[in-house]
Amino acid sequence: MVFSTNAILKPWFQLLALPRQTSKTWHIIRLAEEKREFLAATTPLERLSEESDHFFTIGRATHDGYNIGEQPAFAASWRNALVYTYMFGKFSSRCAFYQMAAVLCRAGAGRWRPAREVMNPSRQFEVRTIAERHGICPDRFESIGHIIGDTAPGKSELLSFGQE
Repeated sequence: MVFSTNAILKPWFQLLALPRQTSKTWHIIRLAEEKREFLAATTPLERLSEESDHFFTIGRATHDGYNIGEQPAFAASWRNALVYTYMFGKFSSRCAFYQMAAVLCRAGAGRWRPAREVMNPSRQFEVRTIAERHGICPDRFESIGHIIGDTAPGKSELLSFGQE
């Protein structure tokens, strides 16, 4: 069976339902940051993680309607398949983390409003920024995040929540 990378990414990005970034420049800046981080990565796992960020950034830009680079083909190599697999798990779990934290914080004056985000939850500044963007008390959001992170087995990124 032959399929395109877009056939896989499009429904996944629709499922994540991230807010659309309206500037091509925003995506270009993110891609440049990801390239720098990839070059600075020293371990195989760091390189895999940063490469998944690179793939994600190109895919998100495409999903938002901007062409900032060629999306690597899913089936082009075992390496690409591994990177995409890592990417799906990494960003899906981050999105689920923020949604759960928002639900537990009763975001939006006692009613649930989805917090559709994929930033690294181990960075305290980013978590507080996300809370404020969604009208959630940053202290409560951070506290709930610690609870979720402490009970999320196998998610080292979440286990170090707020430590950077």
